Amino acid sequence: MTSPDLRTELASLTTEAFRPELADIDRLPTLDIARLMNGEDAGVPTAVAGRLPQIAAAIDAVAARMRRGGRLVYAGAGTAGRLGVLDASECPPTFNTDPARVVGLIAGGPEAMVSSVEGAEDSGELAREDLDALGVSAVDTVVGVSASGRTPYALGAVRHARALGALTVGLSCNAHSALSAAAEHGIEVVVGPELITGSTRLKAGTAQKLVLNMLSTITMIRLGKTYGNLMVDVRASNDKLRARSHRIVAQATGAGDEEIEKALTETGGEVKNAILTLLADVDGPTAARLLEESGGHLRAALARAAR
Repeated sequence: MTSPDLRTELASLTTEAFRPELADIDRLPTLDIARLMNGEDAGVPTAVAGRLPQIAAAIDAVAARMRRGGRLVYAGAGTAGRLGVLDASECPPTFNTDPARVVGLIAGGPEAMVSSVEGAEDSGELAREDLDALGVSAVDTVVGVSASGRTPYALGAVRHARALGALTVGLSCNAHSALSAAAEHGIEVVVGPELITGSTRLKAGTAQKLVLNMLSTITMIRLGKTYGNLMVDVRASNDKLRARSHRIVAQATGAGDEEIEKALTETGGEVKNAILTLLADVDGPTAARLLEESGGHLRAALARAAR
């Protein structure tokens, strides 16, 4: 039996609100429902735009920790947890990060990615155990993700991480959430009631995905993982990515195919290093040294080479 207090709490949340004007949506033609849903989704980027100052402040703080060797850890349950795992899993192939640098924790573990794990989201203690298993410390960042802003797993993760001295961010879709209150950086993207009452995988999920994209992507830009808008740290693990690596070197340098292939071969397929050998006219080992001395920032390495 559910708690009356919990029912009252959920009834107060914007993300759980019932919309009587949509009570007959199941009677509408499919095209009309699609138009309604598309119209709902169109407002999500505007809601995110209203929180850009908070998002930018969180990104700068995350990047500062990661420069010191820290990790970015997402923690959530259900859809929110899956989105964190998804964002984390995309960082190694896109930015050539160590899989341990950006981590997604979902209440209930890997099994919860594809099926419900009963009671996992209700356990703050489980979140503490998961963070302790990772060895989270003051140099790390923990981002609690919860549409409602009250999920015990996300709240427990943020509260425990803050007690450990880690940087904390709370991403939710309700105003004045407990998650924002618990975190140093609260990001509340209020997208309003859902098309299907309480189905926060819809607008709330879209908003969370947009913000997580920003957190990881802009942090990686700040860490020198791009050169302009080129993915110069891409990991070429398949034919498509090897072709993309070649194109990126071409776009950055204007060099011909033969030169590019030679540079990529000399640098073991490292795009950033290959660009540096071509633009600075240095060999592979020198490019590697310059990049190491420049903290992996290609622009800074080019400036060093020009001295």
